[in-house]
Amino acid sequence: MQNGEAREVTVEEALQHRTYQDAIGGNRAARREVLKMIAVREKWLAAKAPKHQPVGVRIEPTDPDNAHEALLLLGIAERDTRWNDPNDEYERLLLRPWAVQAALSRPGRRRLSAKEVSEIKRCTRDAETLRWPAGVRNEQDD
Repeated sequence: MQNGEAREVTVEEALQHRTYQDAIGGNRAARREVLKMIAVREKWLAAKAPKHQPVGVRIEPTDPDNAHEALLLLGIAERDTRWNDPNDEYERLLLRPWAVQAALSRPGRRRLSAKEVSEIKRCTRDAETLRWPAGVRNEQDD
């Protein structure tokens, strides 16, 4: 019966239907048989599937506004309220200390120059809270 009407099926189709019913009813051997049927079907489908076409790579030009929005959205940076110059082409951001600390704490980093330390301090909100790696001279420690 299908949808309330009698229907003729092949012996193979009837056996598959009975196996499915037994598997749903909890019969372990029927479950294993259904899994084998599925594996055979997946293998057949994979062999018949069209081969994938290579995907072209499209590189978008860098858009600083999008980068700023991403940094803000991810909580890596926040707007720098100290600057409010309408003539600035781009909005100024300050990095959040947790993000800078994560970068400073990465293993295998190279030594920072005094100029780099100065830039990090200038671009980080609450830079005085940063824990500097060994070997970096911090003017606050002098």
